Amino acid sequence: MFRRTFLALPALGVLAYSGIAAANDLSALEAAAKKEGAVYSVGMPDGWANWKDTWQQLTEKYGLKHSDTDMSSGEEIAKFANEGVNATADIGDVGLEFGPIALARGVTMPFKTTTWDQIPDWAKDAEGNWVIGYTGTIAFLVSADVAKASST
Repeated sequence: MFRRTFLALPALGVLAYSGIAAANDLSALEAAAKKEGAVYSVGMPDGWANWKDTWQQLTEKYGLKHSDTDMSSGEEIAKFANEGVNATADIGDVGLEFGPIALARGVTMPFKTTTWDQIPDWAKDAEGNWVIGYTGTIAFLVSADVAKASST
């Protein structure tokens, strides 16, 4: 493993790492990933949040293979905390409410994206321990004409 773990939260990204690259050192991360030749994820199957295209792009750009083991958010955090520097996964996807738990468990590492200044303050940890990656919103639309017609 190249041992930098990113917990991409469905509205929150948390970086966790087990030791090789300094925060925000993308070139060291890229070199380690290329040397390893693969990305091992947890909770990030092809059918979730368009990860399939992400894995395909990593393969095309860096020649990395990909393998995923589906897990719950709690299982992922426990896995990273228990394995520490001997991590068997590089990256995971957990729910928004698990960001503070991941931080408290010591599996985060500050990382600020190149677009950090464009992210609203409410959508990121000031130190870079997490950032909202994507969200889902439930909305209901009602046609007043249809509702009125069906009530008569």
